[in-house]
Amino acid sequence: MATKLLLTFAICRLIVTVGLTVDPSELLRLGVEGQLSVDPSDVETASLDFGLLSRVEPMAVLHPGSADDIAQLVRAAYLSTPGFTVSARGHGHSINGQAQTSNGVVIEMSGGSRGSHVGLGKLGRPQVAVKEMHVDVWGGELWVDVLRSTLEHGLAPKSWTDYLYLSVGGTLSNGGISGQAFNHGPQISNVYELDVVTGKGELLTCSEENNSELFHAVLGGLGQFGIITRARIALELAPQRVRWIRVLYSNFATFTRDQENLISLHRNSSSLKFDYVEGFVIVDEGLINNWRSSFFSPRNPVKISSIGADGGVLYCLEITKNYDESTSDTIDQEVEALMKKLNFIPSSVFTTDLPYIDFLDRVHKAELKLRAKGLWEVPHPWLNLFVPKSRIADFDKGVFKGILGHNKTSGPILIYPMNKNKWDQRNSVVTPDEDVFYLVALLRSALDDGEETQSLEYLTQQNRKILRFCDDAGIKVKQYLPHYTTQEEWMDHFGDNWDQFNQRKMEFDPRRILATGQRIFNPSFTSAATTVSSWR
Repeated sequence: MATKLLLTFAICRLIVTVGLTVDPSELLRLGVEGQLSVDPSDVETASLDFGLLSRVEPMAVLHPGSADDIAQLVRAAYLSTPGFTVSARGHGHSINGQAQTSNGVVIEMSGGSRGSHVGLGKLGRPQVAVKEMHVDVWGGELWVDVLRSTLEHGLAPKSWTDYLYLSVGGTLSNGGISGQAFNHGPQISNVYELDVVTGKGELLTCSEENNSELFHAVLGGLGQFGIITRARIALELAPQRVRWIRVLYSNFATFTRDQENLISLHRNSSSLKFDYVEGFVIVDEGLINNWRSSFFSPRNPVKISSIGADGGVLYCLEITKNYDESTSDTIDQEVEALMKKLNFIPSSVFTTDLPYIDFLDRVHKAELKLRAKGLWEVPHPWLNLFVPKSRIADFDKGVFKGILGHNKTSGPILIYPMNKNKWDQRNSVVTPDEDVFYLVALLRSALDDGEETQSLEYLTQQNRKILRFCDDAGIKVKQYLPHYTTQEEWMDHFGDNWDQFNQRKMEFDPRRILATGQRIFNPSFTSAATTVSSWR
């Protein structure tokens, strides 16, 4: 009774404060276990994201108690004559308002209360199946909590993102990549099964064998086809420790050649390859002691000018080798054998050993430092691009040595290659049409420190200049975590895959009510003119 009274109060608030046009009886009949809230603090949280580039207030926020809550809400939206939109929000780490909605309800996937057990759709702790080597997790679970739960059994997921405080459903809706992707593929290539609430409010289990079209649509589908409420994730034996190595290059061709050779070893046994291959670009002296590069000792700073960098730019190769007690006697020899094949600057080897969990959670430690300085909750005009291998040298010349110049940067610039054959082409993500492609991630923060080159306007314009350069030079990049404002741009992004993407949308979300913050489709109950205007 108390829950129903709370829900009634919330709906009345909706009608009074935001003019909700949905029949209140439709929502009252939901009987959700969680809470439908119009509390100003909940609405404010849901109106923002990590990017801090847009602010859009939802009409209400649902804190679900189960997957059934989500299904009932989406079903009400789907069947409602006036209609309303529904967006799932994980840890709020989107950049351009992808999880926001102004004409509907945001579901806080990572903030719900937990039930006493896990069943189909009940929130609870990750359930590890040791014999089967997989874990079942709630869609709003953070990867760091998945890691902690699986490590209790000596197991861990195979593929990661650099930052662990992201939701499972969020990364699986985009791809989920890090330095392990060359070997294991992205996170979406390491999922056995999903529970998904479609845009019709159906709660369906899907996998390779069951509802396979929905399964592949949702993985990397940008939230367009359904809300992930449960994921069954592949596990492997967790290593105990990590040998973490960074080396510097002054020549880009040598740097990329070594990176590409390392990822070509993915079929080798574990002793004959590294477990993680990434890299980053250093375009100014300051970045080398940036939060991402605190690995280097500030007592012995590396000066770009002292190395004779090509075009004033340095490149850092970042690699790791996992080991445990059984392999600790051979780790030095294995690393040495692999390092002999690389052509880095000999004096630039930086090595450390640390526990596996500390390496995976390395970015969170940097986050805490930035929060303490007030530098975390600032705008993040990030730009993530997949660049084909055949044009990466042109990108280096035009962007790293050209557009970026020698300006002081306010965040890391990652660059590392991946193998296309590790990506399932049936999934919704689009990648360049080459066997090897690079992620280039400009993860910069806009700072209000008086320096024009670090302002939001300057960085935003610089991102546009980079995209224009690629377009003019015929470099067929694909945005990762894409952001476009017109359907024509989205059609160009998906290319030959657009027809399939559109057909899947019509099948699984025919009223186009899910994840409207991506700006791919207009809801069927909203005029195009109104929607486009609101997006601008």
